[in-house]
Amino acid sequence: MQPVINPQLRAYRPFIGPFDPCPPMLVKTYVIPPNLTMPLQPPGLPQFSPAEALRIGTLWPAYFSPYESRRC
Repeated sequence: MQPVINPQLRAYRPFIGPFDPCPPMLVKTYVIPPNLTMPLQPPGLPQFSPAEALRIGTLWPAYFSPYESRRC
């Protein structure tokens, strides 16, 4: 497997049955939200500016998870 560049991205190898009608996907990926790896908010986290926080959707960079479309 390749090294994971995005720390929020996880991968696994699903079971491939001998009688599956579709071509198998060897590796499937999914994204975990950042609040699962940091459940409690420590004091003194850096913050985005108010305008940037409204654009991005969160005040703290540690909780930011960009959406990447699979179509691109």
